[in-house]
Amino acid sequence: MRHNRKFNHLSRTASHRHAMLANMAISLIMHKRITTTLAKAKALKKYVEPLITRSKDDTTNSRRVVFRYLQNKYAVTELFKEISVKVGDRPGGYTRIIKTGFRESDASQMCFIELVDYDENMAKQPTKKTRTRRSKKAGAKAEEAAPVAGEAATTEEPASAETAPAAEGEANESKAE
Repeated sequence: MRHNRKFNHLSRTASHRHAMLANMAISLIMHKRITTTLAKAKALKKYVEPLITRSKDDTTNSRRVVFRYLQNKYAVTELFKEISVKVGDRPGGYTRIIKTGFRESDASQMCFIELVDYDENMAKQPTKKTRTRRSKKAGAKAEEAAPVAGEAATTEEPASAETAPAAEGEANESKAE
């Protein structure tokens, strides 16, 4: 029976699972976003978030503990130098899982998992559009009329008293044509 055993084995032996999660964690740390299946992403989230929390405290012991899990000194350096600085004030939730649909070959649910602070598209705050009570047709007519009125105002204003009659005469000739 599986009483209180909530760990997903991912249909792999323990050594295979540990190696796979370590490789996926290294890829996530180095590339900031990876595409995988939903089950693997959920398992990776539980694997990598404690490592990121450990990296906030840059001591020799915490580096050794993280290296025991990852076995890649470049990933450990990246984690402690860049990622820990960027997530220093965040209390948790360093990764985000976004579902992308189903894989065509075997219909397994796919997603990508990314580090939250490194996504430029999600970090941008959308500008909130102001709502008006005008209809769409009235708004389009007003937008077309506004630039024309602005151009006419700049060309018809005389620069001095001497050029005023000449400017009016040119404006009347252009209307006649």
